[in-house]
Amino acid sequence: MDEPFSVAIAQGIAGVPVLSGMTFRMVMWAGFTLVGIAFTMMYAAKIKANPKASYSFQSDAYLKNKSQEETESRWGLGDTLVILTVLATTVWVVWGVVAHAWYIPEIASQFFTMGFVVAIIAVIFKLNDMTMNDVASSFKEGAGIMLAPALLVGCAKGVLLMLGGGSEEASVLNTILHNAGSTISALPSAVAAWLMYVFQSVFNFFVTSGSGQAALTMPLLAPLSDIAGISRQVAVLAFQLGDGFTNIIVPTSASLMATLGVCRIDWGNWAKFVWRFMVLLFIIASVVVVGAHLTGFA
Repeated sequence: MDEPFSVAIAQGIAGVPVLSGMTFRMVMWAGFTLVGIAFTMMYAAKIKANPKASYSFQSDAYLKNKSQEETESRWGLGDTLVILTVLATTVWVVWGVVAHAWYIPEIASQFFTMGFVVAIIAVIFKLNDMTMNDVASSFKEGAGIMLAPALLVGCAKGVLLMLGGGSEEASVLNTILHNAGSTISALPSAVAAWLMYVFQSVFNFFVTSGSGQAALTMPLLAPLSDIAGISRQVAVLAFQLGDGFTNIIVPTSASLMATLGVCRIDWGNWAKFVWRFMVLLFIIASVVVVGAHLTGFA
């Protein structure tokens, strides 16, 4: 699902209490997480029985053939400090996201700092006999791996800029937004609630930023939800689900393309693997949105 601060931004624009409906969303998150775990475990069992059935069997040869050094099992003060550093950074980032709406630049800076601190700890305590030269070599290797994903991120952002996203002036995206809103407002409430979710899912192809999508769509869809007889909380829910799930497959998602690049997975192979899961999520999310409307979620 989407980041808490994106939901908070959408709720603020829609004029409903920020982070309201949290209990419903936590239950929903747990349900979707269990579905994801079950799907992954079923696929893993299938691949364990027949590795060649993997969609990335050929493309992940790099990882298969990469040598792995055997190290003796050990645990000392240095290992404890590394774990504590990771935990502290994670808690710090969560606090920053929730309390100060941190996004990619702020989060990236915290994890970069964490890596620097962990490297110093590893050198001081000679974890795996690490030296400063090893740290520099590892950083260079990691930066090299991230070069291709960084280019993909730039291309994904370029799609949005070419279509005029993020601007209040006349553009392709704003024309799509206006026409979709006019259509939704004229339909029965249950159908309109579902189409809001469908629209947000499709619109996420063009604007994968949660906060950006909220800023562009909610000023129009929130008033339209009043006209269509839908609570603004349901409109926010449609945004949350529509913005969150399609990031798993749309090639304009910078985070997805960067992750696939680091893992050396072709997007085509990823799409072959994940499309069934996306269909399942779409059906469940549709039921959730319509059900929330019918039960008066507000």
